[in-house]
Amino acid sequence: MQASQFSAQVLDWYDKYGRKTLPWQINKTPYKVWLSEVMLQQTQVTTVIPYFERFMARFPTVTDLANAPLDEVLHLWTGLGYYARARNLHKAAQQVATLHGGEFPQTFAEIAALPGVGRSTAGAILSLALGKHYPILDGNVKRVLARCYAVSGWPGKKEVENTLWTLSEQVTPARGVERFNQAMMDLGAMVCTRSKPKCTLCPLQNGCIAAAHESWSRYPGKKPKQTLPERTGYFYCYSIIRRFPGAAPSQRFMGRTLLLPAVRQRR
Repeated sequence: MQASQFSAQVLDWYDKYGRKTLPWQINKTPYKVWLSEVMLQQTQVTTVIPYFERFMARFPTVTDLANAPLDEVLHLWTGLGYYARARNLHKAAQQVATLHGGEFPQTFAEIAALPGVGRSTAGAILSLALGKHYPILDGNVKRVLARCYAVSGWPGKKEVENTLWTLSEQVTPARGVERFNQAMMDLGAMVCTRSKPKCTLCPLQNGCIAAAHESWSRYPGKKPKQTLPERTGYFYCYSIIRRFPGAAPSQRFMGRTLLLPAVRQRR
């Protein structure tokens, strides 16, 4: 499928069915988008919404978050799991307050330098909040691209990830990038789901290789099972019995010790 056709169909689908009233989509700011993106990592939207609203009520600005005790941040995070996200969130807020005067940075290099922020999260912040042309590649986007273009292999492998990034760059349109990136995340979350995808509702169905071959379960590839190294060991057991007048041999092996009888030498 050509990139222009891909993006046009995704945008058309988003205009009709995409999510547009999520809390972080109303009066969007880089801070709101960043907070939501961190919370949404490996967590469903319905779970995130009440946490996001509580965080925004308590920490309406990144400076408020930076000045809060870490314990309070962790307490509000309770239930979301993956607590390293909350710690990185707090560290990043302090970095914004210290290095950027409390103003959320607006360049890719500065955002990507924040703790816990990678290439995809930085791209999401810049595109969704500021409309800048940056592709994204979260779990949902990986799944859509891997199935549509039949990209084999586990996305955790560098060569597979690089292939998916190249595809994401190619299909991301110059205009409407904020709508497109949100559409790709929505498409993966709502239609091209991990199990039981709704292929008949997908705008990419006619050009999707996985749909054409009914092979969606093969994409993206699963993480290879770790092969445990084989180890060969040799165990030698020696039994030494010496007889002395008046001394009975004694052994204790099962207790991980081997005791030889104590012998007193007659003088």
